[in-house]
Amino acid sequence: MHYIGQLRSNDMVSEIYLCKEKRELKTKAGKNYYDLTLQDKTGTLDAKIWDLNPGIEHFEALDFVKVEGSVTTYQGSLQLNVRRVRRAREGEYIPADYMPCSRYDIDAMYKELLGIAATVREPHLHALLEQLFVKDKALVKSFKDHSAAKSIHHGFVGGLLEHTLSVAKLCDFYASRYPLLNRDLLLTAAICHDIGKTKELSLFPANDYTDEGQLIGHIVTGVEIIGDKIRQIPGFPEEQIGKRYEITVVRGIQKDVIPAAADEPVAVALERAAIPVDTHCRGGECGFCRSQLLDGDIFVSPLGDGRRAEDKEMGWFHACSAYPMSDLTVKIPIL
Repeated sequence: MHYIGQLRSNDMVSEIYLCKEKRELKTKAGKNYYDLTLQDKTGTLDAKIWDLNPGIEHFEALDFVKVEGSVTTYQGSLQLNVRRVRRAREGEYIPADYMPCSRYDIDAMYKELLGIAATVREPHLHALLEQLFVKDKALVKSFKDHSAAKSIHHGFVGGLLEHTLSVAKLCDFYASRYPLLNRDLLLTAAICHDIGKTKELSLFPANDYTDEGQLIGHIVTGVEIIGDKIRQIPGFPEEQIGKRYEITVVRGIQKDVIPAAADEPVAVALERAAIPVDTHCRGGECGFCRSQLLDGDIFVSPLGDGRRAEDKEMGWFHACSAYPMSDLTVKIPIL
C-alpha cells in the first residue's frame, strides 16, 4: 500500500484511501469541484477533483474510495489532483490500515492500567474501578477504541487509553514522592478523569464531537457515568432516586428557581436551566464550579469528596459532584 506519509510531489497514485471529508465548492469562475480530505493510518492528504467527468463515480464522506491522480505541492503542502475515483469494494481494503492508531499495544496498555487500578486498596474505590473497567464490557471496548481528542492530543485509536495510562503513572509517581497525597483517591481520579470522552467523541473513522459532546462535554458526562456506578454503592440514599426538587440559585442580587432531580448533579440542573456555571470542565480544569449551600441537603459521594472539614462547615461544595436531597438554596459565582 502507498501510504500518505510516504507520498512525494510528482508521485502518481492509484490507491484506496478513506474519504474523511467531502465538500462541493465553486471556483472563482463558478465551476463546481470537490474538495476532499483523504486519510490512512499515517495521516491525511488534501485532494481536489477539478474535472467532474464520467470517471468520477458517486461517493460520500467516510466512504473508502479508489483514487487515481498525481501529487503536487501547493503552498508548501502536498495535494492530490484526482482524475478518477470510485467507491472501494468490500475485500479491497483492511479498515485498520486507515485508522491512526497508538504505536503501543492496546491490550498491553490496558493490562498495565488494570494493574495500577488493582493497587487501589480503599474498598469502595476499588469496587468502582472494577465496575467501570472490568465488568462493563461495552465501556471497556469503547475506552480502548476511543481517541483522547479530535485533534489536540492523542487523536488516534487507543489515544484515550494511552493518555489515561500516562496520567495514572504520573499520579502514581507523585503519590510515591508526596506521602500527604491520598494515593487511592488520586489514582481513581486519574483513571476516571476522561471517561466521558467515550460519549463526547464518536469512534473512528469519524472521530468527531457527538451531539452530547457538543452540548454537555466530557466532564459532566463523565460525572454521570461514574454517578451511575456510585449510586450502586452502599451509602447512597436509594429512596431519593427519581425524586425532584427545586433549587433557588443566588447570583449576587438575582435569584432563579429551577427544577432538579435527586439522581443528577446540581451542575446538570444549572446547565439545563441555561444558568452559566464557571466550570472550566471542557477545558480540563476542575474546581471552578465551587458553590455554597445556603439551605437544604446534598449528597456528595464519599468516594470523591475531597473537601476539607472547614469547607463542609461553611457549606462549600462542587456543583458537578453534588446531588440534591431536598429543595436547595445555593450561591454560585457570578460570571
